[in-house]
Amino acid sequence: QSPKKAKKRAEGASSNVFSMFEQAQIQEFKEAFTIMDQNRDGFIDKNDLRDTFAALGRLNVKQEEIDDMLKEAPGPINFTVFLTMFGEKLKGADPEETILNAFKVFDPEGTGTLKKDYVTEMLTTQADRFSAEEMEQMFVAFPPDVAGNLDYKNLVHIITHGEEKDQE
Repeated sequence: QSPKKAKKRAEGASSNVFSMFEQAQIQEFKEAFTIMDQNRDGFIDKNDLRDTFAALGRLNVKQEEIDDMLKEAPGPINFTVFLTMFGEKLKGADPEETILNAFKVFDPEGTGTLKKDYVTEMLTTQADRFSAEEMEQMFVAFPPDVAGNLDYKNLVHIITHGEEKDQE
């Protein structure tokens, strides 16, 4: 079989993943990919993942945790593979669960809360940065507790269901 045909089929195989998402979503995934591709070589590898975790404040990530993440990919992780992996994870996923899982990355102990200062730093320094005004609006709508912890489970519930959880 000619290399030209193989290339054409490979392109066809990847094109359907782009139709799974809206253009704006693809742009957001591209920004996330670019942030994670720390060495800018077009692929996310072990070092990129380690550097990304370090940038998020997790310095002592076990090598096996990184290896397990990379094993989920069918091969080297370029943007199309990255998008495909997200597509598979999000297929049929409940939006609440999807958003919760994003927060859980920053909460390895599974406490259900994140420090207000940490959330502020993440949202004002990464990707689509929040302004001080936007942070203030968020904390007015979702005030942290007296210890400065943000209950992200409640936040996600309100984002996806639109109403305060019954306070009993």
